[in-house]
Amino acid sequence: MDILLTNDDGIHAKGLWVLYQQLKNRHRVTVVAPDRERSAVGHGITLHEPLHAAKVNVDGGWNGYAVNGTPVDCIKLGLVEILETKPDIVISGINPGANVGVNINYSGTVAAAKEAALYGIPAIAASIQVYENDDYGGIASFMEELAEYVCQKGLPFGTILNVNFPCVAMEDCEGIRISRQGITRLYEKFEKRQDPRNRTYYWYGNDLKKPCDNSEMDTTALDEKCISITPIQCDMTDYNILEDLKKWEIGKSR
Repeated sequence: MDILLTNDDGIHAKGLWVLYQQLKNRHRVTVVAPDRERSAVGHGITLHEPLHAAKVNVDGGWNGYAVNGTPVDCIKLGLVEILETKPDIVISGINPGANVGVNINYSGTVAAAKEAALYGIPAIAASIQVYENDDYGGIASFMEELAEYVCQKGLPFGTILNVNFPCVAMEDCEGIRISRQGITRLYEKFEKRQDPRNRTYYWYGNDLKKPCDNSEMDTTALDEKCISITPIQCDMTDYNILEDLKKWEIGKSR
């Protein structure tokens, strides 16, 4: 397979290069990733400054392109300018920190995969539940198998797979669960502080308001030590209300 790898944690992130090491012996792999951490930038793109793609060498042996932009910029630049041929699949990750529930809306990891899907390329976003996890190797092996399966089976245009791994070793996972995106609202908070010049500033933080007990949800799958695989669509149309909305007499009273 021809594979394009990216992430939102930056070109030097451990998860990215463990995945590269897993794939490089059997596949042709190109890395195009942000030059620094770009977590939670969503589907943003760079419009008001030039983009640069610098070749970098990581740990003396692995080469990639570091882009001074967002994860979506990396996909656009990689597909349009850097790669000579269209890749068979795009993989975004491995991201430290789960991308489930409402967090999917903010995730640069997921956005990169969605951008690839808009170009008609099968794509997977991969994340792990906790920030301290040394089992990247087992996850990378699983991702190679899944990528091969996706290339064999295909995905509908505009659909990606959002994959999240629980905070246990791969051999301790309780299985694989095909799940829905959770919609449990986050408990959001801001820590108010003062800088040395007595100006007020805020640090944002969040946590789940309450655990979700719906076994179909991605958040529950992780809590129950399962690998969660969720199909995500770029088409955000709400088809449940589409026909009803057409019946509204909008503007007829003017």
